[in-house]
Amino acid sequence: MSEAGWRVRPATRGDATALALVGAATFLETFADILDGAAVLAHCRDANAPAAYAHYLESGAVAWLGETHKGAPVGFALLIAPELPQELVQPGDLELKRIYLLSRFHGIGLGAALMDAAVAEARARGAPRLLLGVYAHNARAIAFYRKQGFVPIGMRQYAVGAELYDDVVLARSLPN
Repeated sequence: MSEAGWRVRPATRGDATALALVGAATFLETFADILDGAAVLAHCRDANAPAAYAHYLESGAVAWLGETHKGAPVGFALLIAPELPQELVQPGDLELKRIYLLSRFHGIGLGAALMDAAVAEARARGAPRLLLGVYAHNARAIAFYRKQGFVPIGMRQYAVGAELYDDVVLARSLPN
């Protein structure tokens, strides 16, 4: 437990519901006034279903939960094999598929601790780079990623409902 009253711990398949709840809550919190409401709800229901997280974890993904001192989940990071456009991926790269944190917990070091866990695991797996995609207009997230050493390497489109949105794809080199 940190002095700030939170901790980061490895997630297990049994944490799929906690991952789903945080995933849906943060997606709704971030995009409720940006994306179509029905599409946001459908995305929360489908992409952030407990079964989706259980599948990731059963397929070799690794996740970490950020929790309060009382054990309530408030954030997580999910590391996977890349699901990004192949022209942006190099052999051995890993993707930080999600790093979500309820906004109330921004600025206390928990997001950086989740990132540190993902970076350490990617290095341990010998990944040359860590990649991620982020909504092109999410300035706060992009600033956080830049502070963490990520640089833009391309763009992709991401579907939420029937609409396509632009994501910036970022990479962080992981020298040994």
